[in-house]
Amino acid sequence: MPFSNTILRCQHLGMIYSEGPNDVEVLKDVDLQIDKGERIAIVGASGSGKSTLLHLLGGLDLPSSGSVWIDGQEMSGVSDKKRGEIRNKYLGFVYQFHHLLPEFTAVENVAMPLLIRGVDTNEANEQASALLSKIGLGHRLEHRPIELSGGERQRAAIARALVSKPGCVLADEPTGNLDHKTAETVFNMMLDLNEHSNTALVMVTHDLGLASRMDKIYQLVDGVLSQS
Repeated sequence: MPFSNTILRCQHLGMIYSEGPNDVEVLKDVDLQIDKGERIAIVGASGSGKSTLLHLLGGLDLPSSGSVWIDGQEMSGVSDKKRGEIRNKYLGFVYQFHHLLPEFTAVENVAMPLLIRGVDTNEANEQASALLSKIGLGHRLEHRPIELSGGERQRAAIARALVSKPGCVLADEPTGNLDHKTAETVFNMMLDLNEHSNTALVMVTHDLGLASRMDKIYQLVDGVLSQS
């Protein structure tokens, strides 16, 4: 069900987890549409289902009910391999903790999505190096994550999410583990790349100040998503 300007959408999305004899309904009948270049914040208390929603939108998990479309492709109806290909082509992911691979350098970590896509190693490293240089990490290309500061690691993680020029970046508390100054730097970098690349940005955050700078704010309360 393609929508020409829509990169990601879900309809009647529900998620139920079984905990012993009990079923816990984490998400209830969630509808959301994300258009190209749009910036959306999702806020809510801890345990409200924000991360679960992001995982479902990204095709990392399958819902108990409802559907997710990425660039018009319904995720429940394709194989695990195809879902992985769709994620790699259209989505980027940023988490509160950087999840960089410790045995690889910054440039190797950032090049990884391109290598998975089949891009030549030299070309992938060139693109990764150019993006890392653009965000002030040109002098850290050969450093491993343990040799980088917290802010540098998160900037590298954002570069990894953006290097393949995805249609949408899903960010789960991307500044939650950073001090205020570094968080501001990282957030401004995400907004800048959003504006220049027309990449949609969906950000889960507790920071209402950051949320207020997005195009739309949604609240998730007791599994129900509503626009503020």
